[in-house]
Amino acid sequence: MPPETLASNATTPAATDWPRLRLAARTLLALLLGGLAVLGSIFAFRQGLLPLIAAWLQPDADTLSAIRRIGILLAAVAGYWVYVRWHEQRTPTELKPPLLGMPLGAAGGALMVGLPIAMLFAIDAYEPVLVRGASSALWGVAALIVIAATLEELVYRGLLFRLLERAVGTTAALFLQALVFAIGHLENLPQGSALDLAAMLVSVSLLGVLWAGLFVLTRNLWVVAAHHAAWNFTILLSGLPLSGIEDWRALAPMESRMAGPDWLTGGMFGPETSWLVIATTAMATLWLLRMAKRRGAFVAASMAPAQTTAARLH
Repeated sequence: MPPETLASNATTPAATDWPRLRLAARTLLALLLGGLAVLGSIFAFRQGLLPLIAAWLQPDADTLSAIRRIGILLAAVAGYWVYVRWHEQRTPTELKPPLLGMPLGAAGGALMVGLPIAMLFAIDAYEPVLVRGASSALWGVAALIVIAATLEELVYRGLLFRLLERAVGTTAALFLQALVFAIGHLENLPQGSALDLAAMLVSVSLLGVLWAGLFVLTRNLWVVAAHHAAWNFTILLSGLPLSGIEDWRALAPMESRMAGPDWLTGGMFGPETSWLVIATTAMATLWLLRMAKRRGAFVAASMAPAQTTAARLH
């Protein structure tokens, strides 16, 4: 065998895997640093700045609660901004507030889940029991939903998806982060059958792909957060469980009950695990991903997607 043949055969699997291991290590380190930046900023605000504000201003309980919520949101965004500027050494363009993107994203989220819910009311799968009317307490709930949705988008789409996308490409990252997103919601379904669990994993994974796909198309976290928050708030307004959470149903303008089978109504998890909602969401997600791919918004592995040719909502 010629020496050059021997040399070419000397490359071992371990040698070829080394760049992949380094890429995996860098991605994991970036995720840890990003998570520490976001969570550390929230911790610093709650344990450091918030007590100082409370001691200085001495606000009443409601005002202090509002300061806490707004402060947590601002601290998380600031932590993400610092991480991107310091570690990635770029301008976080995904945090630039779009003029029309946020209301369009919110309208899209409300319509996507509101239309199938309306259909389920129309066929008596859901039935209104009591109409209470709007309550001022809904403002506080809306604020919590906006904050929770924004924090989830910062972590799952801004950090997890975006860093995975850079390492393994858009397609693989879409499904990897969606699986992690679904696993993170397992605690919302402490009881239930194997079918309930399967429906929840399918539904929440699909939502993870939907919101990551919307981020791929727009490259803007505020658009995705608006869509996410409006989706959740629309479910709450219907008087049905929100991702298995019953706590806020008493504040909804109407009280509703489920009169159809669990596969149609979603059962204890709520409309998100209705197979009608899953089907309509799947169709919308496929359309969105197809549009994103046509516009060149998908990237290959190890390509930093700081700037893409994706159309942005302005």
